[in-house]
Formats: sequence, C-alpha cells, structure tokens
Amino acid sequence: MSALKPLKIDIVSDVVCPWCYIGKKRIEDALALASDVPVEVNWRPFFLNSWVPREGISRDEYLTAKFGSPEAYKGIAGRVVAAAGEEGLSYHPERVKRQPNTVDCHRLIHWAEAKGKAAQMKQRLMELYFRDGGDLTDVDVLVQAAADVGLDAEDVRKRLATDEDVELISGWAQEASDKGISGVPTYVFAQKYAVSGAQPAELLARAIRQVSAELNAQAAE
Repeated sequence: MSALKPLKIDIVSDVVCPWCYIGKKRIEDALALASDVPVEVNWRPFFLNSWVPREGISRDEYLTAKFGSPEAYKGIAGRVVAAAGEEGLSYHPERVKRQPNTVDCHRLIHWAEAKGKAAQMKQRLMELYFRDGGDLTDVDVLVQAAADVGLDAEDVRKRLATDEDVELISGWAQEASDKGISGVPTYVFAQKYAVSGAQPAELLARAIRQVSAELNAQAAE
C-alpha cells in the first residue's frame, strides 16, 4: 500500500485578526484530532486593514475609523475575549495602544518559514499583540519576537530595514483577495476547498479527513 499523500493546507490569516488568533488554536487542535493524516501547512498573508499606513496609527484612531468609536468596539470585543478564553487564550484589547500595518509581521513569518518556524513566529506575534498589547510597529519589538523563536536578531534587523519581500507578501495578500477571500481565517484544503471562519476544531478535523480521503482515492484510481 502506498503512503498517504500529504494534504496541503493554506491558512490565510492576519496577525491582528482576533478570530485568526482563535482560529490558529482551533486548526492546531484539529490537526491533533486528525494526527494520522499527513499534512503540509502553509501560513499565508492577508491584510485585514490594508489602509493602515506602514508606520501604524493609534488604536483609538483605528477603532473610530472602523467601528465609529473606541466605545463601540467594547461590546464586540467582549464576545471575542470570551471566545479566546474558551480556547485557553488571553486577549486584552485594553492593552493595545497602536494598530500596526502587518506587512512586516508577515515578512517575519515568511522568513521564519525557511527555518520551519512559521507557526511559532505567528504565535509569538499574536501573543505580543493580543495578550501583551505589544507595539508591532516597533522594530525592536519585532526583532525581539524573531529572536524569541530562534531567528538571528541582527540579520532580521538588517532585513527589516530593507524592502525585501514586501512585494512578495503584498502579492500573496492580493492573490487571496482576487480569489474571493474577504473574511479570515480561511483554510484552503488541497488548493480547492475553502472553509471560512474560526470553525470548531471537530469540524476542521472532519474536513481534513474528508479531503485527504478524497485526494488519496483519486490518486489510487
């Protein structure tokens, strides 16, 4: 019997999207539930707020532009905070003081991927932002985050000072939009089936098994 073909899973999400933070935990739980299925996971960029300038803006300015006022977000935030808590995650919206443009975060994730550390890099950035209220527009914060997951701090600092991979990341994010992805997280299985939203782990595990079975049945024909 031939070995199962790994199922390719592209996870399209953004570092500052709270449902992506929750969705990351749920897809990881799903992968544990379907641990007998071989997978190849790729973290793909998405710009939840492409209009935020590269240097970022104050959180209050952002919440006013997006929700009408910082107060208007509080009701929405309560639900998300509770959902994060159910997954064992901490979200403290009151600690976030600055809204970043996430192109540099996505560059770090892409560079970490070369060392097999993309998921760890993404997790570190999300924890900094949602749990600690870290300023992801601050180069020192980004460099430290990269060092925390085992990347070379000086190398990362040099690369962040250039435009390396800015075009590549922007192109990938544009490609996701062109394919009709407007809400994240979106999980794309085998480049043909998409599941949108931070779905429960059981549902995602079922999708992983179904698509993998279908792929391997086709391969056996």
